[in-house]
Amino acid sequence: MQSLVLPFLVLLLSVPAVRSANILYAEDSNATDYIRTSCAATLYKDVCYSTLCRYARAIRNDPDRLARVAISVSLSRARRMAEYVSNLSRQADYGAGPRAAAALHDCFTNFGDAVDEIKGSLNQMRGLDTSSQESFRFQMSNVQTWMSAALTDEETCTDGFEDVPEGPVKSDVNNRATGVKQVTSNALALVNSFVNQASP
Repeated sequence: MQSLVLPFLVLLLSVPAVRSANILYAEDSNATDYIRTSCAATLYKDVCYSTLCRYARAIRNDPDRLARVAISVSLSRARRMAEYVSNLSRQADYGAGPRAAAALHDCFTNFGDAVDEIKGSLNQMRGLDTSSQESFRFQMSNVQTWMSAALTDEETCTDGFEDVPEGPVKSDVNNRATGVKQVTSNALALVNSFVNQASP
């Protein structure tokens, strides 16, 4: 008798866990579908989905959270790029050609500015005042302006390498910067979508 009771109890106790897991799976599936649909508004749809789908549980179906997470991802990538270029720039002072060294120094400055602008955007999103349409529009205008400026700064970095001879440093910087630009462009597009959805 006892040998029959134990398996029954195990089965009984596992039912709520299975049900909870199914609910979580359904919620995650809905959230990832929402992210995929939202990413259709961006220029780099595959990049958008691959960088944001891991945050599905945090985003849910909320355009505000989606925009904030996208900005956070952009900030993280821009910071890593600034650190990378800073290290390259120090090395370039000891042997790179003058044009490459100058381009690296300028690129570091540009990405430093981009980091500040994206950080300002994120702080503005975190303190968003939705009780007043006027305040909301003002704050979101700031976010749009700063994210656009950050994208311009990131593009200026790669523009600075146009006259630099081809080589591994130029290629690597351009490839990495392009990845950051795509993420920032996507974040700006999702911010614009959020503004359009929230506007009366």
